[in-house]
Amino acid sequence: MDGIKVGGLGGTAQFLIGRAMEKDCTLKVERPVYEQEELHRTCGYSKPRSTVLDRIRNSYREWKLVHFLQNLIPIIQWLPHYKWRHDFIGDLIAGITVAVMHIPQGMAYALLGTVPPIVGIYMAFFPILAYSVLGTSRHNSMGTFAVVCLMTGKSVAAYSTQAAEGNTTNAENAIYSPMEVATAVAFMVGIYQLLMYVFRMGIVCTLLSDTLVNGFTTGAAIHVLTSQVKDLLGLKITRYEGPFNIGFAYIEIFNKIEEVNTAALVVSSITIIVLAINNEILKPLVRKRSVIPIPIELMAVIIGTLVSTYINLQDEYGLQPVGDIPTGLPYPTLPAFTIFPKIMMDSFTITMVAYTISMSMALIFAQRHNYEVDSNQELFAQGTSNIVGSFFSCMPITASLSRSLVQETVGGKTQLTSLISCLILLTVMLWIGPFFEPLPRCILASIIVVALKGMLLQAKDLPSFWRLSKLDGLVWIITFLTVVLVDIDYGLLVGLGLSLASILVQGMKPYTCLLGAMPNMDIYLDCNRYKESREIPGIKIFHYCGGLNFATRSHFTNELYRLVSVNPQVELARRNKLERSRTSGWVNSTPEEAREGIVNISFVEQSEDHVDEPTVSTPIRPQASSYGSFTEEKLQIRYIILDFLALSYIDPSGVNALKLLNEAFSKIDITIYLAGISGIYTYINLGS
Repeated sequence: MDGIKVGGLGGTAQFLIGRAMEKDCTLKVERPVYEQEELHRTCGYSKPRSTVLDRIRNSYREWKLVHFLQNLIPIIQWLPHYKWRHDFIGDLIAGITVAVMHIPQGMAYALLGTVPPIVGIYMAFFPILAYSVLGTSRHNSMGTFAVVCLMTGKSVAAYSTQAAEGNTTNAENAIYSPMEVATAVAFMVGIYQLLMYVFRMGIVCTLLSDTLVNGFTTGAAIHVLTSQVKDLLGLKITRYEGPFNIGFAYIEIFNKIEEVNTAALVVSSITIIVLAINNEILKPLVRKRSVIPIPIELMAVIIGTLVSTYINLQDEYGLQPVGDIPTGLPYPTLPAFTIFPKIMMDSFTITMVAYTISMSMALIFAQRHNYEVDSNQELFAQGTSNIVGSFFSCMPITASLSRSLVQETVGGKTQLTSLISCLILLTVMLWIGPFFEPLPRCILASIIVVALKGMLLQAKDLPSFWRLSKLDGLVWIITFLTVVLVDIDYGLLVGLGLSLASILVQGMKPYTCLLGAMPNMDIYLDCNRYKESREIPGIKIFHYCGGLNFATRSHFTNELYRLVSVNPQVELARRNKLERSRTSGWVNSTPEEAREGIVNISFVEQSEDHVDEPTVSTPIRPQASSYGSFTEEKLQIRYIILDFLALSYIDPSGVNALKLLNEAFSKIDITIYLAGISGIYTYINLGS
């Protein structure tokens, strides 16, 4: 009896099957047994035909300008249907809350990029305006993100004039200001994303697996933490670039441990403790009563600014302030195009990381709230946002996990939240910015360190990755160690290479097994996993799950030989050798006996129990099953069924491998049958 696919039956049959399943009944189906060619003739099989022109014509047959504009500019589609009474209050509250978070996080993360703190506010305004119009994710809060800002800061430190004038280890050919390098990186990232959009490469985010992203961001969090130690302790240390920079940084920190600014250490400790108490104790309590969180980061920034102003922490205790924060909007300027050749590789790695992080979060929110996200449109939205931002003194942007979660939690429904947030931040840029100039940098460093908790705790996911797949666990470990011990860029490349290699290794060794029938059931299961399954005498059912191509044909052949316990070449060679040895034995024996096929068993050594038995001559009737290394079980194999129900792809090399197997097994009187072949592979002919 064959398995039943309910989806292919009529409504009445589906109803009967449903009733039968509810009552735990048995459904029996009888039909003729078809070979593939007979099935084609009976059911009228014909191969679908379509040309390239047909596919192009079908793609643009339903093209309409209105639909094109709605897809290109999603706000045109959702804003006219916006539910003002139902969604506006939630978007308003979320916009205010996210704007409050943008201020301290933007100023803090801008320091990671080695640019003025006001740049973080710019990043929460100019690019976000573009993304809110073009983006398809309703809950992503775009702007500053620690890892992307740190990676941008590496390029700024390597190529900027400030790096050349400062105390750094890589200052050659530095002729650009920090802002010129940062905006050039943003522009280059935007160009990469737009090129990916043109070539419909939205699926490229799948190249970075969850394991790789988890290990990479955890290792990058160590770099972010290391970069903030100098501000936490009030030290002035060299900014190292290149491989093993994190080790050199800690060596210098320990060498200068006696120069720690006690006031900076006290302020940092108090800030971290207060933020931790809020996150671990107060926030869960407040969440039970209100969805709006306590703006503890903004409170820390405001209080720190007031204390620094009235106590004069800079002059009295030597605490380094944030510095000049200009008012008003920046003038649009073109990036420094001459630096592009130097930052191409850095920009590409930032592009991959930024897009993967934002797209991963967008898919999570889309699945949770039952709407669709267009991966290619996201490339267009983020690319345009980065190019627009590069004209207004911005670094590359991506989604922030903390802000996005808050935006969703407090009731944000659409990207109108981002527009409301931009309006609030506009007032900060126009009038409030200079208020934060006395703010100690150690407070911003403390905010960054506390925010890293979630990224650092990702290390707890390693055991689950390891239990699921040892290979994925190794990818996580090697990526993490490479990022931490060598450098971020090297870690990403190594992790990407390992991920692709793991896919290749797993693809080259698909799952194989022998299937056995369950007693009294029309079910065939893996004999190695289901102990109650029984193999059919004389038949081996070989199940293969994966693609059969030039890379996997060797594995396919070896696994088939191993599981059926027969190697046709070896068996045929042993048969020929045995035949030669028997022929030689007959020539040396008595001619009459050899011709008649008689052997005298009186020459055989007998035990005492058979002394009195008479001598007899027994005719010999050799059979094919008496050859070589066949055991009794192997002698019974007459048929091998290749279960290709899970065959995903086969190429000409795979077809040739099947033909060679068929020829080899036919020489030892074993017939091969193919079962479960998909319609697109029914042209396979194992005949010569």
